[in-house]
Amino acid sequence: MLLGGEKVQLEVNIEDNFWWGKEGESLRLGELAEKAIAPETWESWFCQWLQQLDPYLPPAKGYELSLRLTDDREIQEFNAQYRQLDEATDVLSFAALETSLVMPAEHLSLHPCYLGDIIISVETAFRQAQQAGHNLTTELAWLTSHGLLHLLGWDHPDDRSLTRMLDQQKALLQTVNLQIGSGYAWESEENLN
Repeated sequence: MLLGGEKVQLEVNIEDNFWWGKEGESLRLGELAEKAIAPETWESWFCQWLQQLDPYLPPAKGYELSLRLTDDREIQEFNAQYRQLDEATDVLSFAALETSLVMPAEHLSLHPCYLGDIIISVETAFRQAQQAGHNLTTELAWLTSHGLLHLLGWDHPDDRSLTRMLDQQKALLQTVNLQIGSGYAWESEENLN
């Protein structure tokens, strides 16, 4: 991947706990399993998104992040543990860059910069996609782009910041040829992570 005219490495760890993690158990959304997004597609999307977000990236030789696709039960456990909200949500992000620890420049020139973790409930994403009238792939990309922006320090404490963040998400989806309809809206402010 090229960033700022230089070739940098991108490592994306996809942990698909939803589609393949339920051995012997019939998936309630089993018909969706054939629609899982390939790891290569995720990597391509992240490369394109990071190229677009280059001004917001810390300078490094490479970048690393994790994406975990899961169900409502597991994301509820994470939400209760880390946000003290005992309910399922659509996306959680854990930014590694939020720490005040500054990495030495020589470390970043030798090792990838770990951006953090994004966790998405496929069950919630499926319901939201149905409500919004678009497909699951679009919803998963939308939620992932939201999580990625959080990893890079974006937040939405007020309406102005939220509008700016949602506009950036729309731009990110357009770079991978996906569209969110103009009528798409978040169900509630509490569901924004």
